[in-house]
Amino acid sequence: MEGGSKNEVEVIHCWSTPRSLSTPLLYSFAQRNDTEVLDEPLYANYLMVTEEKRPYNHVEVLSKLLEMETDGNKVVREVIYGPGEKKYRFCKNMSKQRLPGLPSDLMKKGKHFILIRNPLDILPSFEKIVPPSSLALGFAELVSIYSDLCKLGKPPAVIDAADLEQDAKGTLRGLCEDLDIPFDEKMLSWEAGPKSIDGPWAFCWYASVHQSTGFKKTKKYPEPFPFYLYDLLEQSLPLYNMLRRHVRKTTALLKSPLPPPKLPFQNNEKLLAWVGDEILPRESAKVSVFDSVVEGGDSVWEGLRIYNRKIFKLEEHLDRLFDSAKALDFKNVPTREEVKEAIFRTLIRNGMFDDAHIRLSLTRGKKVTSGMSPEFNLYGCTLIVLPEYEPPVYDNTHGIVLKVAATQRISPDSLDPKIRHNNLLNKIIAKVEGNNADAADAIMLDKGGFVCETNSMNIFLLKKGRVCTPHADYCLPGITRATVIDLVVKEKLILEERRISLSELQTAEEVWTTGTMGELTPVLKIDTRVIGDGKVGQVTQRLQAAYKKLTEDLGVPIPSN
Repeated sequence: MEGGSKNEVEVIHCWSTPRSLSTPLLYSFAQRNDTEVLDEPLYANYLMVTEEKRPYNHVEVLSKLLEMETDGNKVVREVIYGPGEKKYRFCKNMSKQRLPGLPSDLMKKGKHFILIRNPLDILPSFEKIVPPSSLALGFAELVSIYSDLCKLGKPPAVIDAADLEQDAKGTLRGLCEDLDIPFDEKMLSWEAGPKSIDGPWAFCWYASVHQSTGFKKTKKYPEPFPFYLYDLLEQSLPLYNMLRRHVRKTTALLKSPLPPPKLPFQNNEKLLAWVGDEILPRESAKVSVFDSVVEGGDSVWEGLRIYNRKIFKLEEHLDRLFDSAKALDFKNVPTREEVKEAIFRTLIRNGMFDDAHIRLSLTRGKKVTSGMSPEFNLYGCTLIVLPEYEPPVYDNTHGIVLKVAATQRISPDSLDPKIRHNNLLNKIIAKVEGNNADAADAIMLDKGGFVCETNSMNIFLLKKGRVCTPHADYCLPGITRATVIDLVVKEKLILEERRISLSELQTAEEVWTTGTMGELTPVLKIDTRVIGDGKVGQVTQRLQAAYKKLTEDLGVPIPSN
């Protein structure tokens, strides 16, 4: 490559929106001895095809623009992928300049990465020069570029301008690794002033970057946002966030440094959930920060399980959901049919017809302003249908260990346990105790010291031929609990619903728990006490079999067209 000889070069494409630090990145790559750079080689073709008005009327600028190649085919084949004198060619591209009709080689060849920046920062900068628009920003096309490259089997690296500002060296080093090129320290700085590599529009756009000598850190606090650009922000931010999820490394405020967690069931990585009145992808399924469930845990919920295209005990769960909503005086509650339709549609969209669980929530809804009073809830309730593939969460074959929690169950004179509400802190604290003891769940006692329930399940014991369960005074009378009580009677066993002391539970012949999430779960040990002979008991197995038969036979069918 010495002596000005022309050779095939390896092309690196940077795709971005305007005002995203793409020019500093151009200057950064220009510092490398092995790289030549092109400043928006597709720009003249874009102006010719779209006839977009630009803020340039200087004869000199216009003449320089006319000197650029305007034929998109020639630009791609001769300018971008033509021979060169160096090993690499860096092309700074605006996403909107990828117009239909350009040669497919543009995307199929070369290496590509995407540079993003928060529209909160882009919009105030952009509007100082030209009035911004969705088309001019190009976020939608940037998402399309990402998608098209993934389809080609070339998922591009994504970097955020905020990371370049906070940690230029680390971000550039990571980018070079993704591009499979060596990192060069020279990329971190350049001389101030205009450059020969600048496009002819530089006088209009590059004033601040001409003053720079490297990637400078942003101010700790930003300027106020111009709220007349609010609509554009609303349009752009979701697209930015879609791309931001693919960023290799972030240093943004409040961003967790932990790696993405592994899901308990990987097939839930992509799912659709109902929120409000629409079905949304997992990462977009969110409620407003003004929603009552966020402001005060002001919501009711149910757990539903799906077996072989049927929803088990659906009507009973809906009865309790609406009872809980009425007890809390919710207004503008959706109808029973509307809730059922939302459940059916969500399951059908996901193709979830077996071995699945739904967390069904109904919040008091979004508030017009932050505050405790339900008088602020003027939008109606928010319905959430969250389906997941989820087998029973406990080991129902070999049994589990329980821990007796120090945290007592809230008294019904403080908060009625018959209301299935989302304010679960009392139970969560007990669950923390169970987790710390390596137990599956924690047993909670009432204020009299009698057994109440676990932090998530009702509880039963067998002693001297009698099946006993605590009164549902301090605990929720679970639907699975009621189902098992019916089965106990059908199996001609003696049932007692009464106060149960902790020692009775510890010395029982068999103990099991019940709940939608876990079905019937044998308990083999409580703290250090082994229950019975330490094996799953015969009565437990008998009831498990009877319950399984019920789930096979009963349930509300999921409709089909």
